[in-house]
Amino acid sequence: MEPLSVLRQLVAKLAPGRPPAYSLAHALMGLELIGAGLGVGRQQLARELRLGEGTIRTMVSRMRGLGLINASRGGMSLTEKGREILAELADVMSTSEIPETSLTVGSENYAVLVKCASAKVRLGIEQRDAALISGALGATTLVYEGGNLRMPGTAEDLDTETSQLVLGDLGPGDGDVIIIGSSVDAFLAELGAKAAALELLQD
Repeated sequence: MEPLSVLRQLVAKLAPGRPPAYSLAHALMGLELIGAGLGVGRQQLARELRLGEGTIRTMVSRMRGLGLINASRGGMSLTEKGREILAELADVMSTSEIPETSLTVGSENYAVLVKCASAKVRLGIEQRDAALISGALGATTLVYEGGNLRMPGTAEDLDTETSQLVLGDLGPGDGDVIIIGSSVDAFLAELGAKAAALELLQD
């Protein structure tokens, strides 16, 4: 998948140095922040992504090198290539904040729907681990089939009330996967959910 290839280039180790101190999910969220069209500068990007300014300089330099962004005194903006990358990712991923449920382990919860990815899900452990590494308290992976949500490895559907809370306005179709990142911190819930979704897409 071309967008994932580009994101991987943003985080790849350049010999003989160390790999960048940011993740695929940070890179994605950085592009999303720049793509919001608010003229984001490096200092604001550092605050929003909770990364050091040196790390942000590396990220921005790589984004420019790959032709994803333009930088000016008014802030950064996406190039056509950068917009295409986000658009292609939006075709397979959609997101939503959701309320706390009996399934989640934190007060702040962020859901990412990954289209047509149910065949890639094992037991959801890989997604949970990706979220934990990102600083979230965990991730809950759910598969949507036959009009119902269920946890991988189980035959029992979720109860109607919990399903409605999770689904919100995500509008899944058969074979879609919903990953919920949970934390006591909204940023970490989102970062964890997106890290878990990107992990699933890379399988």
